[in-house]
Order: sequence, then structure tokens, then C-alpha cells
Amino acid sequence: MPSISEKGRAMPASPIRKLAPYAEDAKKRGIKVYHLNIGQPDIPTPEVALNAVRNIDLKVIEYSHSAGNESYRRKLASFYNNLGIDIAYTDILVTTGGSEAILFAMMACINPGEEIITSEPLYANYIGFSTAAGVNIVPVTSRIENDFALPPIADIEKKITPKTKGIIICNPNNPTGYLYSREELQQIADIVKKHDLYLFSDESYREFCYDGASFFSSMNLKGIEENTVVIDSVSKRYSECGIRIGSLVSRNRELISTVLKFAQARLSPPGFGQIAAEASIDAPASYFTDINREYTARRDNMVEALNKIPGVYCPKPKGAFYTVVKLPVDDADKFAQWILEKFEYKNQTVMLAPASGFYSTPGMGVNEVRIAYVLNINDLKNAIETISEALKVYPGTIRS
Repeated sequence: MPSISEKGRAMPASPIRKLAPYAEDAKKRGIKVYHLNIGQPDIPTPEVALNAVRNIDLKVIEYSHSAGNESYRRKLASFYNNLGIDIAYTDILVTTGGSEAILFAMMACINPGEEIITSEPLYANYIGFSTAAGVNIVPVTSRIENDFALPPIADIEKKITPKTKGIIICNPNNPTGYLYSREELQQIADIVKKHDLYLFSDESYREFCYDGASFFSSMNLKGIEENTVVIDSVSKRYSECGIRIGSLVSRNRELISTVLKFAQARLSPPGFGQIAAEASIDAPASYFTDINREYTARRDNMVEALNKIPGVYCPKPKGAFYTVVKLPVDDADKFAQWILEKFEYKNQTVMLAPASGFYSTPGMGVNEVRIAYVLNINDLKNAIETISEALKVYPGTIRS
């Protein structure tokens, strides 16, 4: 039997999806499973996007330009301009989800064996993309005791070696919900400029900032215009995860032309997805106002309920719709499997994402889970009540 490649063996399983068989078995037993493991919003997709797809009048579904439809890129550039981000449509390359934008950026900017620095917990798929690209992730740990704030700049700078080619951030952060301030971003920019690195800024959650906090784009950091690469996606902004449309944005012309070669090799991004994404830009401002109000209420209910459970600590996220929570358990991976396989409360249980998969450093996150508060408030309350009851009887619960 032929052997599997070393790269294939090294690819990590998704910490978000790896417990799916246990959830499926629970459902087969008639148990309701609350999915707190995955960032799939229940917010309706904008009607303008759905209508654009419903009313398509095409005789042939053709390839688009490898960089994406020009009409969409021009409209997307206007969208960014209205946010105060000064770019041209030629600075944008449409990708198959934000995922492809991350992979293309790594392959275009970093040689196999070179390094990219990021804070952990990190978006788990950064590890998968870096493995696929042959790039080494170098983590700097942020800690739940500090609500996952940016690690000290000195700690980041200590990680820089001759192999370092970039820093990647997710702002607002998945999985922690932390929102980097303009001052923190400027500190990162100073390091990027000093060491002539790339700054990869994943801004897929920019619309999800709470308590009056404002988002500052890395594209507006001065002095590193040629170094900055923004990763974006419509998946969460418009609740369009399934259309798989993202974008890579940079003023670095050589980088854009290089990424285009990778884009040409995969031919074109999804056609129907681009039509929906282009129409979505016309969604009314009230769409985001309503979403912000809803997620703020969900967050507040979740944080209050979790922190009432003995031994649990939940920071208050400033953005996105995730949080990493500390549980009083011996092993969060075991608990997440046990609650699906061995436990039910009122004929319901919960699917969680163990946080160990969101760390690059072995042994980290052993008693933490990521929770996506993408369920309505009533379902969230039921899910958290179920977690509370489970912790009372889980064999590995640590009693204070």
C-alpha cells in the first residue's frame, strides 16, 4: 500500500470539527446538540444577496477573471474607501473564502522553512495553512489571566530570527474575541518596519466590535504600506459562510501580481458567490446595527451565566463572536468528548471546541474551550445550563 506524504501526516485535524462523529451519534440517540463549537451564524443572509442569486439571468456560468469579477472588485474597493481605507480595485484579489487568501499570502511571501509569528490562542487553521505552505508558526502566548491581551512587544521581538518573514494577527480575534487597539497595532507596525517583515492582518470580523469600541484597520498604519496584507471574508459579515468568498488586499504590486499566479492556477473564485457578495454590499446600515445589538446581548448573557458556574472563568470579548473559557476540568478534550458521548441533561447536550487545538505550543489550553455564541439567547442559556450540570458530575472536574 502506498505511503501517505509527510505533509499529509503533519496536517492537524480541525479542533472545531473533530468531535463531529460524537455529536452525530448523540443526535441519533435523540439528543438535541447545541453547537457552540463552530462560528456558523444564525443571522439571516441579506435579502439583497439572496435576491441577486434568485434573479440570475445567465445562459452560461462562465469562469470569472482569476482575480475576481472586476465589477465586484470595484464595488468592494468603494466599500473599503467608505470605511476610510484608501485602496484601488487593482489592490484586491478575490479568493475562495478568507482561507484561500491566507494560504496564497503565505505561499507568495514566505519560503518553506521560514517563520511567521503570531499570538496564541490562534485561529486553528493558521496551523493547517502553514503546514500546507511549509511555513513554521512561531507562537507568542497571550493568557486568559490578562483576557488575552497582546503579549508584551519585547516578548514578540525576542521571537524574531533571520528566518522570520512576517507577523499574522486576527483582529477582532478568533478565538478569543480580543480587539486590538490602534496603539497596540502601532506597536506591531513598529516591529514590522524595524525588521522589514510582512504584516498579515485577518480582518474578517471588523464589523463585530462592541461597547462603542471602534475598529482600526492595519491598512491605515503609516510607514508599512508595502508590508501590509489584509485578509477579508464575507462569511461572517453577511452570514454567507457557504458561498466561499474572501479577499486579499495589498498595496504591494509585486505581491498582488505574485498571488495572481496562484489564483490563475486554481482558475477562478466561485461565480455565484461573487454575485451574492457583490449584491451584499448594498445591505442597509441597519443590518449591522441589528446584528451588533443581538450579539452584544448574547455575549452579555453568556459571560454572566458562565462566570456564575463554580471554577469557570470567561473573559468579556470586545469583538467577533467567540470567547475562550477556562473550565475546572482535568482535560478539556476529554470533557468535550464525554459531554457528547456520556452526558445529557433534559435530553440535550453541547458540542464545544477544545482550546488545545488553538495553541501551537504543546500542552497549552488543556483546561480551556472555545465557545462561539452564535445561538439565540434562549438556546445559549440552555447550552450553558447543560455545561453547568455536566461539570457537577464529570469525573474529571477539579473541585476547589
